[in-house]
Amino acid sequence: RFLKYKLEEQDIKTEIHFLSIDDKIDFNKYDFYYIGTGSRENQELVLNDISKYKDDIKKAIDDNKYFLVTGNALELFGNKIISDENETNALEIFDFETKNEEFRIVGEQFYETDLINQKIIGFQNRDCVMTKVDTPLFSVIKGTGFNPNENNEGIKMNNFYGSYLLGPILVRNPYLTDCLVKQICKENDIKYKKPNYDDECYIAYSEYLKNFHENQE
Repeated sequence: RFLKYKLEEQDIKTEIHFLSIDDKIDFNKYDFYYIGTGSRENQELVLNDISKYKDDIKKAIDDNKYFLVTGNALELFGNKIISDENETNALEIFDFETKNEEFRIVGEQFYETDLINQKIIGFQNRDCVMTKVDTPLFSVIKGTGFNPNENNEGIKMNNFYGSYLLGPILVRNPYLTDCLVKQICKENDIKYKKPNYDDECYIAYSEYLKNFHENQE
């Protein structure tokens, strides 16, 4: 909804379709795909359902369609999901693997990215670590990366953006959202209009950074 709001600020008409298990997905029809976190049980159901679209998803990423994938939904796009009980083949879009651990990674995260000058904030609550990532999205300033010993997090490939960050990520990071919107405008030959930085989303972002830095002193 926040992305829709920001696109409509640019006079870009948007239409959102909420799709679920067993719904038919026409990958020629949509420009932007979002999938968010869910329970471990639902993750298995989703993987079984979208596996039939594996080739369509690969082609859509190669064709620079936009994907925003957050939380444990990101695990679907790797090679394997490993737990004590079993090893599940995922979509094999990327080479990374995820492994369930007995510990949880929970807390606020503070990152940076090459996409924008502003910092990235968000929250993690996960029981998986990730290995074999070639194209990270974020660098860790404070918090946790792919695993407790890593200083990178997230995936970026073409217009695919994936991260364990919750928050939700776009609302909490309006400058990151603006970066995506600006890119969409450029690709569609639409003149980008600077947003109103008095909007409450920018104020909330600035307040968080202020409180974060004060708490570190």
